[in-house]
Amino acid sequence: MTHIHRQTIGLMTLYLTAIVAANLIVTHYAKIGHPEASVYTAFGLVALDLVIRDVLHDWYAGRTRLLVLGVLIAAGSLLSYLANPDSALIAKWSAIAFAAAMTVDGIVYHALRRLPWAERSNASNIAGAAVDSAVFCAGVGFPFIVAFGQFTAKVAGGVVFVLLLQRVITPHGRRGHPIPRGWERGGA
Repeated sequence: MTHIHRQTIGLMTLYLTAIVAANLIVTHYAKIGHPEASVYTAFGLVALDLVIRDVLHDWYAGRTRLLVLGVLIAAGSLLSYLANPDSALIAKWSAIAFAAAMTVDGIVYHALRRLPWAERSNASNIAGAAVDSAVFCAGVGFPFIVAFGQFTAKVAGGVVFVLLLQRVITPHGRRGHPIPRGWERGGA
């Protein structure tokens, strides 16, 4: 298995782990009357998924990209439900919000394709975070202040994960490790 395939499988596994964990944590705290706990999952887990979406955007094209991201979104919600059937509402709105957010994120990311990867990812994550927070919180009935907290946490977490993933995944010329298309410069 090549290095790039290991990275792809690793990122997809990380994506699913993060979204399932976020859904289960939000389910638990929403059930006991603390939807504001979702702000922490937004920073540490959902922001990571937004950044991974940008990496996968560069690694896949066209219908394959849509299929990969669609399967990841659906699988994350299904796995959440299977792990805890009480998470049905959260899992459903997570899938709906993520599908909407990933669409907007992808459009912005593609429109900025001439910029360096970190700038594209951070800018598109602002749009994706706004859509995800608004749709999710409206769907599950969380107050506006929670949606605003989620938005700011996703943007801040996105910056952290862009910097981290740029260091971990971009090998800066190590032998045998291809640098993903578009990471060193703008354009894909």
